[in-house]
Amino acid sequence: MAKVFIYPATSLILSDLVARWGHKPLGAALAIRERIQTAGVESPPLQITPEEPKKGLRYAAVEVPSGVRGRMSLYGPMIDEADAGIIVNEADFSFGCMGCARTDELIKFLLHKRKMPLLELKYPKNEDEGIQFVRAVREFLESLPGGSA
Repeated sequence: MAKVFIYPATSLILSDLVARWGHKPLGAALAIRERIQTAGVESPPLQITPEEPKKGLRYAAVEVPSGVRGRMSLYGPMIDEADAGIIVNEADFSFGCMGCARTDELIKFLLHKRKMPLLELKYPKNEDEGIQFVRAVREFLESLPGGSA
């Protein structure tokens, strides 16, 4: 089973497709759930510890907006943990919104910088493109070690 970082990280559709083919999706839902359910998080509704912003500094400099560092404290460790990645470009907001163009650029840069299998697709605009999209995702996931149909 490979750990697959999904982009947009908020996409439940991509997360489901990755899980269906026997891999572990790395996305926002899992990272946020972990923070919400972890005992000791004392700053609702922010759900962060004093260490979280420090984690973000590993991926983004002090000069970048704090929101980028905050998002990277979630996504950065997942990118480091990933065995593979899927990037969907030009996605509709309903497919999964990342909320910040600068974070998007940084995530894509870090994913491309890693030497790992990476599938990059354009968001489908009609049914035929949707079928090709799912087929490409399936073929990519089946090519990864430990996947199943």
